[in-house]
Amino acid sequence: MKRSIFLAVATAVVLVPLTVSGQDRPTRWQRRGQPTAIPVTVFHSTQSANLPTAETLAGGEWLFEISHRFGLIDSGTGGFYGLDGPVVNRFGLAFAPTDRLLIGVLRSNAFDNVELGAKARLFDSGGAVPVIVAVAGGIAWNTQAPEGDPGFEDNETQAYAQVILNALVGGRLAVGVVPSWVRNPDPFATTADNALAIGLNGQIYLSELVSLFGEWVISDEQAGLGHDTGSFGIELETGGHFFKLLVSNSQRMNPSQVLSGTSSPVAANQLRFGFNITRILTF
Repeated sequence: MKRSIFLAVATAVVLVPLTVSGQDRPTRWQRRGQPTAIPVTVFHSTQSANLPTAETLAGGEWLFEISHRFGLIDSGTGGFYGLDGPVVNRFGLAFAPTDRLLIGVLRSNAFDNVELGAKARLFDSGGAVPVIVAVAGGIAWNTQAPEGDPGFEDNETQAYAQVILNALVGGRLAVGVVPSWVRNPDPFATTADNALAIGLNGQIYLSELVSLFGEWVISDEQAGLGHDTGSFGIELETGGHFFKLLVSNSQRMNPSQVLSGTSSPVAANQLRFGFNITRILTF
């Protein structure tokens, strides 16, 4: 009898969140008081695979993130299709002081890259094709320099700035263009340089819970980073969570690193499995 009760409770815990409908804004649990309305929504999430969207959170909310990029899928059964590693992971925590501002910190184990960043929503317009414009920027420190590399040790700081243009077409297709500037795209170089990149992303919402997304980051070619970054996947949205399952030709995720390009082309034998999980928190 006790076992039957336990199984019934466990089943309810698993199934109830899956029945929560996705909203124009992500579902918030245990909100205190009424949310402040944001007039326009294009993407449901604050990020694509790596690129930011123009979305922010309601004032007072927090966003926690954990993301992984695994080894090459082409490693086959010997490397468990890349899941045995090596793994690049990222943790993030952001806070929205107002409905239009999001500030946060990211930490990736790729060179122990730590970033302080912010995003501000500047303009939005409804109508047949809703449009949102935002800006983002940040500064990053590569705190773990490869041993014996004096160029890296003297040049470990990076910075970036982005303009984010998002539009919703036909109520289901969200598209974005993200012109970007990055300072010191190659921290291995002995002197800092500037580079430009253009991010393109899109997402089609198949239902209230399921969508498909893709992004492409066109980067200036750097030494050892001669290829653009492409990522494609599926997003599941439920109960204040966003689960993104994807494949990409890049292991690096933090903005200053993604905008600099990657060492591998988008090819079947160079793809890696990855995921992003974000959770909206209210206190």
